[in-house]
Amino acid sequence: MEQPLAYLNHRTHHDWLIGYDSSEFHQKAKVLYFQLTQLSACDTSPKIILAEREPIQFLASFIAACAANCQIFLCNPDWGEQEWHQVFDLVQPDIIFGQINSKLKNFSLFPPSPNSTHSRLPSLLSAIEVIPHSPFIMIPTGGSSGKIKFTIHSWETLMASVEGFTEYFQLKQVNSFCVLPLYHVSGLMQFMRSFSTGGKLAILPFKSLEIGETYQINPRDFFISLVPTQLQRLFQNLELITWLSQFQTVLLGGAPAWDELLEKAKFHNIRLAPTYGMTETASQIATLKPDDFLNGKINSGQILPHTQVKICNHQGEVLPANQIGNITIQAQSLFLGYYPQICQTKNYLQVDDIGFLDEQGYLTIVGRNSDKIITGGENIYPIEVESAIRATQMVADVCVIGIPDKQWGQALTAIYIPQDTNVSVSEIKTALSHQLSKFKIPKHWISIDNLPRNSQGKINRQELQKIAILNLSSTEPNPNPFPTREGAKNI
Repeated sequence: MEQPLAYLNHRTHHDWLIGYDSSEFHQKAKVLYFQLTQLSACDTSPKIILAEREPIQFLASFIAACAANCQIFLCNPDWGEQEWHQVFDLVQPDIIFGQINSKLKNFSLFPPSPNSTHSRLPSLLSAIEVIPHSPFIMIPTGGSSGKIKFTIHSWETLMASVEGFTEYFQLKQVNSFCVLPLYHVSGLMQFMRSFSTGGKLAILPFKSLEIGETYQINPRDFFISLVPTQLQRLFQNLELITWLSQFQTVLLGGAPAWDELLEKAKFHNIRLAPTYGMTETASQIATLKPDDFLNGKINSGQILPHTQVKICNHQGEVLPANQIGNITIQAQSLFLGYYPQICQTKNYLQVDDIGFLDEQGYLTIVGRNSDKIITGGENIYPIEVESAIRATQMVADVCVIGIPDKQWGQALTAIYIPQDTNVSVSEIKTALSHQLSKFKIPKHWISIDNLPRNSQGKINRQELQKIAILNLSSTEPNPNPFPTREGAKNI
């Protein structure tokens, strides 16, 4: 496997960055690499926070740090003061690439770590021997609720993801049109695929795309990656729908897509490829190919070659096809731990998601264990109820949560954005009665203007809990919060 500097040298004379100057990228990367390899770091490599806004500067800094075997932490420059304090307490960086000082109070721009004698990039230029291990690449996860965590990856784990992707799609070169943040695994891996395979990379802020800005490319040669909320917004522009339908593949991930969104994509003949993956696996480990999607399949697709997925019961026993259980992942792209703890022995990851594999090896995600709602002894997974509610076409968006209830344990609660304010909750319930069992129809319905989502489209359920409790606390509790259910047990 070639290392970052080798790939950089291969691409020096190629104009492969669309919308930016490829030669500028190469020049900046080599200058930064030279400076970083001159820094004295005692027994450890310097810890670098990378929070550059400008794509060329970000990518040049990333490659230079990887080539110089530095520890690099990818960060969102738009994090607020609270998030940055978390990061500084955890990382204690030696070097910062990016202007984040305006976000912080009582912090210098380059705060030295306790074990380091340097604080600024150009301050020491004594020659050192480059540390002979693969660089650690810390990619953020979380932050929408709870503390920010960094997954520890290496050049090898990211390249394993690239190789699994290219083998699955039977490609030698990958051309990517990137509208996702480069500090996020979904944006970074688009760069990694194009950079390492000799492909082209177009980078454009999603806000620019949304108002109709594009590049003069042939979309049939490109992959584009979107999260569901981005796809929904692009559907508001007929010209962009036509443009999107020309792409070789439209990868869709980051959050579950709702049925109505998938149906719209199929109607417009968009070569959609729903994916399943996470930061811990260096992006996707299962993908539904576009031809399967257009032929009517709706799941997460088959498992990529670099990955093994098992479905297990609570005792850890592997379940046969079509049986729902806990998802366990083994992958060459699997992360090495959460910073600063590196796991030396664990080579698998049991995730919170539950699902099943069919006889052809297609993966279907049923829900998340942590989202499971238990009401009157019945297990309910919100994704099933949400899909049924969206299928009524009476809501623009919805999230189903459980609210504590003395009699039933949890009361099923739908927080939704109405499609038409004239449609009543009774009408929605009537439509659902043909699709769901009575106990799966939400008791409480709360209409709001916007659901709190992060940039990847994931719902902030903690915030919804607060909204629901505040809303329901002002109403008189119903002594009989659920209708009688046939065959109810353990009540």
